[in-house]
Amino acid sequence: MRYKVEGLLIKELSLFKDNRGWLGEIIREDESEIKPVMSYLSMTNPGLVRGPHEHKEQTDVFCFIGRFRVYLWDNRKTSATYRESKTIDTDVPTVVIVPPGIVHAYRNTGDGEGIVINLPDRLYKGWGKKEPVDEVRYEEDPLSPFRMNE
Repeated sequence: MRYKVEGLLIKELSLFKDNRGWLGEIIREDESEIKPVMSYLSMTNPGLVRGPHEHKEQTDVFCFIGRFRVYLWDNRKTSATYRESKTIDTDVPTVVIVPPGIVHAYRNTGDGEGIVINLPDRLYKGWGKKEPVDEVRYEEDPLSPFRMNE
């Protein structure tokens, strides 16, 4: 499913359930051109926020597990959807693929710990963690246009 922000992909994870629990495929090589090169897991406490920030070259493949509000702003001057934004709420495991130049942030809106898995297509700080970080952070910028209104 594509949304009005160009290049953004949001989909509820299809869950395969049995008596042990469930399993969901986050990304498959035969269904996506994105090639993750690392993965990490984070936990966000209730009510807290991560972001906003953007990457210049990196695509993020997030999987949100828990209740989150995800904020997205198109900051690509060459994009047909430049300056458009989108907010989504997750109640079920949801995959959000964020291309470079899309500013993103999320808030845990649940009552418990919220889990996020990310499978980016670039190594954090490059090979051997020796390169500059590929991101522009807006959290501390009082003039930033990227604000979470709630």
